Amino acid sequence: MTFKTPIIPLKQTIIGEAKTLDLEAICVFAATGFFLDRDSYYKEQQVLRPATRYRLDDSKASFLEANPYFKWHYSPKERPFEQVVDEFATLFETIIQEQSQGKKVILPLSGGLDSRTQAVALKHLGMDVQAFSYAFDGGHDETRYGKQMSKICGFPFQAFQVTKGYLWDSIESLSDLNHCYSEFTHPRQMAFLDCYRHMGDIFNLGHWGDVLFDDMGVPDDLSLEGQVQVILKKIVKKGGMALASSLWKSWGLDGDFESCLQARISALLQEIDIPESANAQIRAFKSMFWAPRWTSVNLSVFEAAKPIALPYYDNRMCEFICSVPERYLAGRQIQIAYIKKRMPALAKLTWEAQRPFNLYTYSYNKMPWNLPYRLVNKIKRLTNSQPYIQRNWELQFLGGSNDQALKNWLFKSPSFDTLVEKEVRERFYRLFKEENAVFYSHPVSILLTLSVFSKKS
Repeated sequence: MTFKTPIIPLKQTIIGEAKTLDLEAICVFAATGFFLDRDSYYKEQQVLRPATRYRLDDSKASFLEANPYFKWHYSPKERPFEQVVDEFATLFETIIQEQSQGKKVILPLSGGLDSRTQAVALKHLGMDVQAFSYAFDGGHDETRYGKQMSKICGFPFQAFQVTKGYLWDSIESLSDLNHCYSEFTHPRQMAFLDCYRHMGDIFNLGHWGDVLFDDMGVPDDLSLEGQVQVILKKIVKKGGMALASSLWKSWGLDGDFESCLQARISALLQEIDIPESANAQIRAFKSMFWAPRWTSVNLSVFEAAKPIALPYYDNRMCEFICSVPERYLAGRQIQIAYIKKRMPALAKLTWEAQRPFNLYTYSYNKMPWNLPYRLVNKIKRLTNSQPYIQRNWELQFLGGSNDQALKNWLFKSPSFDTLVEKEVRERFYRLFKEENAVFYSHPVSILLTLSVFSKKS
């Protein structure tokens, strides 16, 4: 049989049998939170690469032939910026109309640009939309942005609150959806699956717009070695290198983990081969190896409730990006101009990343203009007696009942004893509890994921 993978796949396609654990691949997962390139948990299994036509054998256990049909490139077509914005508007709205025409759209909203851009297009196209946002119990609240945008657009709106400890009742169901290819504290949507089923017909999700429509913040002539370091900084999570190196050593693997990871990233970058632009090359790396292996994995949670549509994942959007000069992509200019063009009222709302400024005033987010906001914000933090919750793991790992559930998975799972040495588990749990919870939350979350994997496998 033949099989064609999208340029950015919505889901990973795995072929082969689950036999021998690939410990080197699991170390990469421990460091970054995702598996790299074709890697899976098992040496005999591999994930099909993006943008490739495959001919599989009849058992679907291996491929007989693989032919890439798209290669990321940088072929800028010079034209006025206004023309590029018009081209984006036409393409973006065409894709959204094709994906969602005649359906009630479920739209997650945040204080960023991607969902705001979607809201503009859906409103312009006259779509039937049900919007929603999340707030953390006792902390970060995106619902105020969602409410404001929904009011301007005339969308019905629903606010959800992410509560403490929901993870423990749903962790095995979540592992059935993402198969332990992502840790479990990122997909907060898991807490609201039953609600989603009654909200509409299809999700319209803005994933990956922030990568495609921005530069990577580097000089275009940055060396290969420099690009490797930039990517390492982007993909390796806090505490991830320490955990991966500890696992590498405990499993007796050859060499050292950090050097092996650097060499592998360098080889993948050389394979992409876009010498004209380091920004385009790093964007391609992220789109080939990060989007399908991290971002896409937890899309399965949304898809468990309703079908999903992602306009930025569309092949045509990827091809369009390759034609846009980097100077137009820098600083999210195209999305900002599109929102201003179609709905100035939405452009006047606060941009969360540049608060308290909006899309007309964000250039003033620097001294001395942002000093009053920064002072007021600091005073609020200092005078608030309750801890401010910014991340989902704080709601799922902290507190007595959460801690007990976490320890049960880390230390009372017989199957996990055969995978990760007890000393490694105890050390990173102790560092999380006693030294720096923020820095070591990722290692603890990865260990939890590996514990669930060892039980399910």
